[in-house]
Amino acid sequence: MAMSDTQLKSALDTLKTTGVRITPQRHAILEYLIETMSHPTADDIYKALEHKFPNMSVATVYNNLRVFRESGLVRELTYGDNASRFDFVTTKHYHIICELCGKIVDFHYPGLDEVEHLAAHVTGFKVNSHRLEVYGTCPDCEEKATKLQ
Repeated sequence: MAMSDTQLKSALDTLKTTGVRITPQRHAILEYLIETMSHPTADDIYKALEHKFPNMSVATVYNNLRVFRESGLVRELTYGDNASRFDFVTTKHYHIICELCGKIVDFHYPGLDEVEHLAAHVTGFKVNSHRLEVYGTCPDCEEKATKLQ
């Protein structure tokens, strides 16, 4: 069984155990989130699936994303613009974001857990989580910029 198939089965099992009915749209949205690594917006998901589900609305996508978020299956990412992005990978990881095209890529760096411990020690806070965003230019945008010069 491929990793994405395993993830989908596990996600569907999680929904079933919380009493959430598995509709074809819900299944398709989950599958799309697992297969894409682009951290899509609700609009992106809607556009990708509207040909399969012509009667599905953007509101349906938002409602399903809310259910997935409440079930712990996705994380909602906000970066100051008006569109939330959704990430199926809920384990601790970080993001690097292209300032030109908005592309978001995951990366892992375990050393940052020490920052939580240091912050707690220095401030006396009970640290619940942290978030790191790195900004730059992705290879595709860099290549386009180089060609224009």
